[in-house]
Amino acid sequence: MKAIIAKRVDSGTADTEEIADLARAGGYTVVDEVTQTREEDSALELGEGKVEELAAKARRTGAETVIFDNRLGPYQTFNLGKKLPGGVEVVDRFTLILDIFGQRAQTRKAQLQVELAELRYELPRAEAKASLAKREERPGFMGLGEYDESREQDLKAQISRIKDELAKIEQTEKHRRDQRRESGFDLVALAGYTNAGKSTLMRRLAEDLDVDENEDLHPDLDETAESEDQLFTTLGTTTRRMDMKRRDVLLTDTVGFISDLPHWLVESFKSTLDEVYQADLVLLVVDVSEPVADIREKLVTSHDTLYERNQAPIVTVLNKVDIVDDEELDEKREALSALAPNPIPVSGKEGIDIDRLRERIDSELPDWEHETLVMPMTDDTMSVVSWLHDHARVQDVTYGDGDVVIEFEARPAVVEQSRAKASDLSVVESA
Repeated sequence: MKAIIAKRVDSGTADTEEIADLARAGGYTVVDEVTQTREEDSALELGEGKVEELAAKARRTGAETVIFDNRLGPYQTFNLGKKLPGGVEVVDRFTLILDIFGQRAQTRKAQLQVELAELRYELPRAEAKASLAKREERPGFMGLGEYDESREQDLKAQISRIKDELAKIEQTEKHRRDQRRESGFDLVALAGYTNAGKSTLMRRLAEDLDVDENEDLHPDLDETAESEDQLFTTLGTTTRRMDMKRRDVLLTDTVGFISDLPHWLVESFKSTLDEVYQADLVLLVVDVSEPVADIREKLVTSHDTLYERNQAPIVTVLNKVDIVDDEELDEKREALSALAPNPIPVSGKEGIDIDRLRERIDSELPDWEHETLVMPMTDDTMSVVSWLHDHARVQDVTYGDGDVVIEFEARPAVVEQSRAKASDLSVVESA
């Protein structure tokens, strides 16, 4: 579908690059744009002259949709619809994002999060319709559509139901994370803005094994697939085993951040970010080819989001070094040093310095503990030895006349479990 993008800013110059990317991600072909620097027009968002220009461009290009990189109120949407040629749809930034999310939601969790966001977006509009229609004693006042007094309660009930179902899914995912840690895995999460190259980097770091077949896999994680230069390839999480020598590490990718999201939309996708909040280490991926000001703004927003609930260390990964020269890279590292101390420059696409990144991951993850267990020789002892071979780095096993001595390194949780297992063997033997 053909679309014209429109954007108003209070001051400065309107940047339409991101909204154009979003439009293309939503399946639109951008044929023209209209921008304006001025205060918001309460009735039309843009000034009347700009709206006339917008209508003329819609007629000339045959555009079927006008996409605003602003949040439109219901009255503004209605008024704009009257000014534009018949059949031209008016879509604002957040309606577009919800539409993209809806197209990409493949798992039950992602679908629920999209539905929750849509309901939260609709609720204040339903309240506005009912309030104004009652005040004017005219259903459908100002062309806002018919209203039902019970609609607000229906929306709130649906929101409550979805939140309950998402809470159950989150509990299941928490149990899965706990099981992974108990199995000796460290959890690393990829975070960052869309198009920073997270999925390409993940494919470079991960082994071929897909850990969870039931999770919503990124299409570009298949070894034969090309990475897509597209926003929101998926809304689900993808977890894969990392290619690491000393550790068992699981790497999780989630939906990318995007600028200027309202709180209600971020809150709707909170459960997706739990994979980041609960990780042992977060890799914050940024596109180092972007202007310094853009990178700085994204780092600030990312830190605000991550530090809200995240306790794990954060390592900034400057991705796409293959498209900047050394001088530009050094200048940007210096300019961003306060926000990104000791970052790791890499290229996920070309594989540049990926081994350095693995070394950094290994050094930042929690230290493993060294332990020596002496266990009585019982019928169940060999199953404990086998379990330790699966969950730890076993350094030595010595079999004596009546006991087994095993020396190993493991995550603290695994060491604690191994002590409990050894204690149970001693209790059984003495009984």
